[in-house]
Amino acid sequence: MSSLFKLFDEGVSDSLKPEYFTLLRNRYKSDFNKMAEKIFEDSKFDERAGMEKALSSFNTSKAKSLKKDPAYQLADQLLTFFRSKIQLKLVSFNIELQKWNRIYMAGQREMQPERKFYPDANSTLRLAYGKVKGYDARDAVFYEYQTNLDGVIQKYIPGHEEFDLPPRLIELHRNKDYGRYMVKGSVPVAFIATNHTTGGNSGSPVLNAKGQLIGTNYDRVWEGTMSDMLFNPDICRNVTLDIRYTLFIIDKFAGAKHLVDEMDIVE
Repeated sequence: MSSLFKLFDEGVSDSLKPEYFTLLRNRYKSDFNKMAEKIFEDSKFDERAGMEKALSSFNTSKAKSLKKDPAYQLADQLLTFFRSKIQLKLVSFNIELQKWNRIYMAGQREMQPERKFYPDANSTLRLAYGKVKGYDARDAVFYEYQTNLDGVIQKYIPGHEEFDLPPRLIELHRNKDYGRYMVKGSVPVAFIATNHTTGGNSGSPVLNAKGQLIGTNYDRVWEGTMSDMLFNPDICRNVTLDIRYTLFIIDKFAGAKHLVDEMDIVE
């Protein structure tokens, strides 16, 4: 937070800074470390238990208290300022930019008739074709195309925000209770392929050559995060949640086999 405050203060003119930010900056004499520490110290929004307690029996008096919270005041002013002073101008700029972008793209396609241009994924039906395939991430490091439940368990860290696991999943793994979803002693979790993923593609169905649903697209590999700017077929891979893991979670983990029974499963 302190680093962002410093960048914001140095990179944005004073006319585009909310009054509360300027007030805090002057109060702490541009010591953004101290400013951030004080916000965390005085705010109820910095930890879950305090926030849940504040909202457990919400009333008008608590609303007044929360509105005085330094984190709330700063966030509220930043958002209000953006919506009232900047967003409207951005909309008009973007309308003009879209007009010129059409001319620019038409010029590119005329100059490079042999090049294949990716369509915009926003509000369009966008199809990408690729192959399930691993890749060389860096010197002497090769990533296989498939991960499985064993790898999920290996990453397990009790209480960790990202790597904690529910006891039921650990129990299923311990007992090897995988049902029909077991492949080579484990359950497939995710796989990578040579398709291009961009913002808005998450949740898209991934189909095989027969048109059968084999997974749900949700990410891209770390080495391929630049693919919107430069798609490198050697390292750009989309990440798909394997449909077998989805069915395993519905059936074995959640105990909702009746939902699976409604589906046409191809094995």
